[in-house]
Amino acid sequence: MKFKFLIGLLLGLFTFLSIPGFSFAEYGDIILNSKAESMRKAGVNDVMFPHWFHRIRFKCKVCHEDIFILKAGANDINMSLIMNGEKCGKCHNGITAWEPLYCERCHSWEPGWTPGVVQYSKKIAK
Repeated sequence: MKFKFLIGLLLGLFTFLSIPGFSFAEYGDIILNSKAESMRKAGVNDVMFPHWFHRIRFKCKVCHEDIFILKAGANDINMSLIMNGEKCGKCHNGITAWEPLYCERCHSWEPGWTPGVVQYSKKIAK
């Protein structure tokens, strides 16, 4: 009986440890700044995406993989796509969530400010 329990425990532990790390979603803020150079020239701040807020309200599959690729830097997000109902605009359409008419709601990150727990961004010199 103890032997079967030990085998079951080991199999359970092995299964748990074999789950990829990305399935344990990080809570935190993510700085989206792949277009930082052109945005700074236009006087627009980087986007501070509150991943933690979205993650506590929705399961991962709501956004990944249908809307966003689950890999840092793999999504080309721009305002034209968002305004046409793609990427963030799938939900931020004025019905499901507020529409993207207030720039400062997303473009709120300023260099030097460290948000939440997680930052998936490249470092850009001023």
